[in-house]
Amino acid sequence: MKSSSNRKTPTLFSSLIKTPIFPWLVFILGLGLIGFLAFFWNLGTAGLLDETEPLFAEASRQMLVTGDWITPYFNEETRFDKPPLIYWLMAISYQIVGVNEWGVRLPSAFSGFFLVCLGFYTLSYYVQQTQFYPIKDDQKQDFISPWTQPDFRKIVLHPLPWMGAVLIAFNPGILAWARIGVSDMLLTGCLGSALLAFFLGYAKSELQEGEDLPPGWNSSQIWYLAFYILTALAVLTKGPVGIVLPILIIGSFLIYLGEWRQVLKEMGLLKGSLIFLVITIPWYILVILVNGQNYINSFFGYHNFQRFTTVVNHHSAPWYFYFIVVLVGFAPFSVYLPLAIASTKFWKRRYWQHQTRIEQLQLFAIFWFSGVFLFFTLAVTKLPSYILPLIPASVLLVSLFWNKNIISKNRFKKNKFNFTNTSILINIVFVFIASIGSYFSKNLIGYDADMPDFRGDLQASGIPNISALIWAITTLGIALSWWKGRISSIFIVNILGFISFFIWAVTPTYSLLDQHRQEPLRHLAQTVVQQRKLGEELIMIGFKKPSLVFYTQYRVKYHPEPWDTMAYIHNPLVQKSSPQTLLILAHPQELIDLGLKPDQYQIVDQAGAYQLIRVHKT
Repeated sequence: MKSSSNRKTPTLFSSLIKTPIFPWLVFILGLGLIGFLAFFWNLGTAGLLDETEPLFAEASRQMLVTGDWITPYFNEETRFDKPPLIYWLMAISYQIVGVNEWGVRLPSAFSGFFLVCLGFYTLSYYVQQTQFYPIKDDQKQDFISPWTQPDFRKIVLHPLPWMGAVLIAFNPGILAWARIGVSDMLLTGCLGSALLAFFLGYAKSELQEGEDLPPGWNSSQIWYLAFYILTALAVLTKGPVGIVLPILIIGSFLIYLGEWRQVLKEMGLLKGSLIFLVITIPWYILVILVNGQNYINSFFGYHNFQRFTTVVNHHSAPWYFYFIVVLVGFAPFSVYLPLAIASTKFWKRRYWQHQTRIEQLQLFAIFWFSGVFLFFTLAVTKLPSYILPLIPASVLLVSLFWNKNIISKNRFKKNKFNFTNTSILINIVFVFIASIGSYFSKNLIGYDADMPDFRGDLQASGIPNISALIWAITTLGIALSWWKGRISSIFIVNILGFISFFIWAVTPTYSLLDQHRQEPLRHLAQTVVQQRKLGEELIMIGFKKPSLVFYTQYRVKYHPEPWDTMAYIHNPLVQKSSPQTLLILAHPQELIDLGLKPDQYQIVDQAGAYQLIRVHKT
């Protein structure tokens, strides 16, 4: 007879695992932790980053001040660069959390988090349909929600949805733009969610109507409706590209499969188009009625047509530019993208035509990735943020690729030459180069007149050494995992290395950068607010710093050169205006170039590389 002392006493944790609430706790706490760490942690601690972020922040503030929610303004001039959705959301955010950095960045952060949640749901549905309730022989089945079925625990604890969620959140591209207040992350959130919503509607069309839905509705129709709404929001975020890309991606995908007639009928194209137009058209009509040809020429002509056909604002780049952007923007998992794309065998059209719709997720991701990549490669004006919408497609491709490799362990043999081993070796070399580059980064940073002491303080902080150590440990961890044949550990080591790099290297570097580059401007802006005389003009010489407008909440005149300032001061109209003094902010050398004598100006304040002076007009 066994002693009772040998019996294992159930612990609180083991009892919790067996409860129905446990998978819900994992789901909520897991996604909450990912969202908090990636998007909301320290979101508003650093000041606005010149030059683009303050343009959006101030235009949104102006909407609250003027009550004009139709025409965006910056520095008392119209700003037609982008449609209004980002400004509306920032203005609403201001009303909730105040006019501050949090209010500026919350729309971008929530866009990223929403994309993570929808990506998690999509991959959960993929797991449910391909591993628990697969559709065989083109037979329809009753719709079963992955959140209510008996295998919910297995789906939530399956690694694939978590790989997708973590990869969407933790990559350089998404992290960079989800934590600043510009329109790029909002576009990516709307466009990426719209494409995921389309695919969910497309995949669920193979299922019968859900019994818990209203009569005449089925699950696929709800997702198609979400697609039209989200696409409309993408158009209100950045214009025609919000509808051009979905048409290009979905159209080529359906034509390739030969199902475009059937799917267009399923989508309720007429009804969906009306919903799309009702959401998008009113603002465009109103803004054109208010601003006329000026808006049409600026927004549609300059900021859309000319950006695609000519170089705008000197943003030119070679044809291979976006290969480099994807390599860095999706690092370190970008090294697996070529293999993930090739593993789909997208050229086997007949094979894909015989797959169930949910199993075509990889193929859809191929068209999504290539559609965005080719469209912006053909565009003459090139910026890194343009191809941000292909990151979710990259995540789908890489996470599905890793899931298959983890399941099929027999495909991974370290002593055999194959493309998987080659990609792992490239991964090892890639992170090792990141370690070397991090260590020597303090010597590679050039001199910047706006923050002359940054390089020295970065070296003294030890951040480059910490970054180098993180990537060195990551290199060793990947190599050991590969040597021991633990392919799942390679993924884990990569993502842990990147998250560690984000927490202990990127975040403190960004704080140091803010301290040197932006804090002096914020300090001088507060001095302007306190010392400025009624009606006194504020002039900035040199490179434009729009944050000065946001933090002073005054109009700022920007002059590129000192002689432009002198010509302005000598203007008879300026000479006659009151008061007889004005404030000038610039680098000391630029103030010397003005040719002023010591008795002709007063130093009001100085911070960082800037001086603020008061000059008498005469």
